[in-house]
Amino acid sequence: MEPGSGSDLEEYRNSHGERERTRKLLALVPPEGNSALDIGARDGFFSLKLAERFAKVTALDLVKPAIVHPSIACMKGDVTALDFPDDAFDFVLCAEVLEHIPPAQLPRACAEIARVSRNHALIGVPFEQDIRIARTTCPTCGGKNPPWGHVNAFDERKIRSLFPGMRAEKVEFAGSNRDKTNALAVLLMDLAGNPFGTYDQQETCVLCGSEISPPAQRNLAQRLAGFTAVKLMTAQSRLAAPKPNWIHILFSKHGR
Repeated sequence: MEPGSGSDLEEYRNSHGERERTRKLLALVPPEGNSALDIGARDGFFSLKLAERFAKVTALDLVKPAIVHPSIACMKGDVTALDFPDDAFDFVLCAEVLEHIPPAQLPRACAEIARVSRNHALIGVPFEQDIRIARTTCPTCGGKNPPWGHVNAFDERKIRSLFPGMRAEKVEFAGSNRDKTNALAVLLMDLAGNPFGTYDQQETCVLCGSEISPPAQRNLAQRLAGFTAVKLMTAQSRLAAPKPNWIHILFSKHGR
């Protein structure tokens, strides 16, 4: 789950899974340093955490963050084209971001992270997420959207391959799930209109940019298709081996 704002965000931050993810992510952050960049800062939760360890923190997002702190500078920016010189920051944090980057631009985004990092970069993404589960149907264009706008799925090998000039110092996992589906269940859920997708997400349709909303009405055939799809997915998930929700990798430029 990825929250919106206000009380939903506070509830999300206080959930068991998010507390575990936060604890494990912060455990990989260097204990101190001069400068840090928080990519995808949003409400500033992690920027404020970084300000406890780094003298200067830059909080960057597609919309300029509104964080009031003497050590934090807020900027509007895009990870695929960072407006900073090479080796600008001792540490770069990029968590809950790369899964949203259009696949064609993903290598560029990772190259930019590596370029502006002087010492370390910490990457956090969902681990082996089946992005066919909980997807949505756009009411405007009819396109199928991955949950929460997650257009990329990652395993450890893929993340390492995106940072060829850096060395993976530490790898950490957080959470656990058995989520799994199959082609038949996905087809049936599509026929049903994907009624159980992540329609409370902030992300718009990845195909046409329209707002996502649940199907207003479903006929009997769609209801039966959805019911059958849920049964198939539930049975498969029960047989699946558990896997982590998140993977965090701390990369270093030392010893390249």
